[in-house]
Amino acid sequence: MKKTVKIIVLFFMVSALFSSYQTTAQNSANDPKSEVELLVQYLETNGDFINTKAPAIILADEIKENLKNKKYLVLDIRSESWFEYGHIKNAKNIKAEELLNYFKTNINPENFDKITIVCYSGQSAAYFTSLLRLYGYDNVFNLKWGMSSWDEEFATNIWLKNSKNTHVTGLETTSNAIPETVEIPLLNTGKTTGEEILKERITKAFTKPYRTFIVKTDSVFSNPSKFYIVNYVNKEKYNLGHIQGAVNYQPNISLSSTESLYTLPTNKKILVSCDTGQSAAYVVAYLNILGYNVANLAYGANGYMNSTLVEKGWNGFTNKEIKSYPIVE
Repeated sequence: MKKTVKIIVLFFMVSALFSSYQTTAQNSANDPKSEVELLVQYLETNGDFINTKAPAIILADEIKENLKNKKYLVLDIRSESWFEYGHIKNAKNIKAEELLNYFKTNINPENFDKITIVCYSGQSAAYFTSLLRLYGYDNVFNLKWGMSSWDEEFATNIWLKNSKNTHVTGLETTSNAIPETVEIPLLNTGKTTGEEILKERITKAFTKPYRTFIVKTDSVFSNPSKFYIVNYVNKEKYNLGHIQGAVNYQPNISLSSTESLYTLPTNKKILVSCDTGQSAAYVVAYLNILGYNVANLAYGANGYMNSTLVEKGWNGFTNKEIKSYPIVE
């Protein structure tokens, strides 16, 4: 009898443990956090673009030298009216939200050595280039400075107008520490693999206009505490001067899951700042698909300390960047 009781008790103990294991496994599988972890793991084991190769920028000189090269494709995502006003020879006008579908159905991307995305300033093109790169198209680039580097007509109301020094005296030079690890974002695509989650998130990202990620310089300086500011530059640039409260994250290093990626807050808008807004746009695309509430500082440090960047040779925009190359009307 005692033996029978022991067997029954053992049976219930094993059943309870098994049931507990099933519940834990099920909760783990259904936990939205696990999607972020799966996504990051997939990206970091498949090229880790953000932490190794980003940004993927091409200069106007190279495009000009390859205007007759059929292995070079230029996709211009500006408005139809601006494209008709003037564009690079042989460029094709594509709406930004249609880029992913265009790559899938209209061309064989592997047939090209380089596919360049072109916009007004290089910032939105950088954002969409990042999405395409993360999707797996590793021959995509954005034109540095956008059409502003091609001809002065395009630069006048873009880079020349927005390269300023209005907040140089209000910069901070003391370091702000990276915080401890915090909660990671919640995703709930319902997908079970990193690759599936990635495709779902990037497809969704293409439905959101890039302009919704832009924050202007004056609004940041008027209330910097509104944002968690990621100063995405090297330490020398950071130490020279940054927006009040900005925290230094090293390009191609800090956003790894084994470094500081999971120190980014989920309860505050993250504002990414770099020299030009272009490297930052790559990061914004990455953090957006991971589920962070993120934005890009328009024109980067050029929007508030252009002369300093020019003096230091740190991607400060000047007339020297404008090549005055021929345009097709």
